[in-house]
Amino acid sequence: MAAPSELLVDLHVKFVQSLDTKRNDLAYYFTEHLRMNGVYWGLTALALMGREDALPKADLLAWVMSCWDDKVDVLSMQTPEGSFAGDQWGERDSRFSYLAVSILSLLGRLEELDKERTIGFITRCRNFDGGFGMVEGAESHAAYVWTCVGALAMLDRLDLVDSDTLCWWLCERQLPNGGLNGRPEKLEDVCYSWWALASLSILGRAHWIDGAKLSKFILSSQDPDKGGIADRPEDVADVWHTVFGLAGLALLSHPGLEEVDPVYCMPAAVTKRLGLRK
Repeated sequence: MAAPSELLVDLHVKFVQSLDTKRNDLAYYFTEHLRMNGVYWGLTALALMGREDALPKADLLAWVMSCWDDKVDVLSMQTPEGSFAGDQWGERDSRFSYLAVSILSLLGRLEELDKERTIGFITRCRNFDGGFGMVEGAESHAAYVWTCVGALAMLDRLDLVDSDTLCWWLCERQLPNGGLNGRPEKLEDVCYSWWALASLSILGRAHWIDGAKLSKFILSSQDPDKGGIADRPEDVADVWHTVFGLAGLALLSHPGLEEVDPVYCMPAAVTKRLGLRK
């Protein structure tokens, strides 16, 4: 079967809707710890397709609020060296720094953040190639580049990024088939259509990659039978690659998709309404 060349919106909507109906599958319970993430991935995917009404709003909000823990405060999760813990066991890396900054930004409470300590940790994750790793001394990785660059964008400190060197490293992530990888010598993966391209977009260099080839790669990774997008063609689709594939296409202004904010990975209409659009 030929790889899809058009965006299969209706199939992707059905795919997202189906995710909470598989409660007899063992995998449903093995992934319970990802349930909140899945709500964000699925809802954002639908919103980018202009179909956020495809999920039951009241039920969704009720479930999200049932997860509320009034004993946890984002600011209390910051460590002495400036990073943020992601859980009560103290796992820390630049993902959690991005999440903390993003949460506070969305809530209009960035002024409560110890910005000096936060920025200090992020800059210590920077490497000689311009990229960023998950912690100090870790190799550059496109996903952590986005978490660090995105956090610095929210904190108005993109002056700390070596943009030319980093963007050269990022555009080198594109492989001959159009897909992007996250590190040198790795395979292409649809999710880097977001991590790498969004970072380039924040820094004004999205045109440094071949957008037409990337679009073709993402579209070819769609499941033409059940919907959803996989990491690469012929693999099994999942909601993670679906949202970041759609977000990558939205950055490329693909017809039929809503504009996406490269800093927040949300529809730009949402961040504009909150006064956060950079």
